[in-house]
Amino acid sequence: MLNLTKRKRILPLIIIFASLNVVCDSLVGLPQFSSGVWYSWIFIIEPITGIILGTYAGLLSTVIGVMIGHFIYFRGFHEFLFTIGAPIGTMVSGLIFRGKWKTVFIYYTALLVAYFITPIAWQLPIWGMWNTYFAYLCLVILTTLGRNVLKLESNKPSYALALSAFIGLEADILFRIFIFIPCQTYQLFYGFTVEALQLIWLTAAFVTPVQVAMSALATVILGPPVIKALKNTASL
Repeated sequence: MLNLTKRKRILPLIIIFASLNVVCDSLVGLPQFSSGVWYSWIFIIEPITGIILGTYAGLLSTVIGVMIGHFIYFRGFHEFLFTIGAPIGTMVSGLIFRGKWKTVFIYYTALLVAYFITPIAWQLPIWGMWNTYFAYLCLVILTTLGRNVLKLESNKPSYALALSAFIGLEADILFRIFIFIPCQTYQLFYGFTVEALQLIWLTAAFVTPVQVAMSALATVILGPPVIKALKNTASL
């Protein structure tokens, strides 16, 4: 586990990762990804920010990054509400990596219940959120087995990184869905019909998992060398 609690270590890292978040959030996503949850490349840096910095420092770093990034690549004022999902995703990735999945399980359960008690949700393709359901299933398994059984960080670093990225990003998606459907912003902000929502759900069911997979792969590749470098620096 990284020891980044000292102010001299954590403050520069918050600034560095906030800058990386600004860059990623300012870059326009690929055209074929424009129908997904993310319109920029914030999903690439989101999980590793939480894994490296931890829950609260990661949250702060991503908040700074997306707020500045959204002004550079302006997508409308309503997008500032939806992008709160990015800091939440960062925080969840940090929690999962540190074995605190019970808190995340409560979060997922509450937001999924809120979604399914919203009448219009039953008019949308149920399978359209298959990736979020799978993340929830992983949480159920983790909560059932417990930390001592999996020993997530010590025995399976690559597995821990991938799982943390996956569940964190799906937590981001789930928050945006909560704002979009249960909070009725699909109608208040956009005036979407049921037919339009059905098309969005169908498209996102294929596009968003690709983005999540890209981010998980990037986290698995970049995570170990970054963690190793920070540990070596801390030991100097």
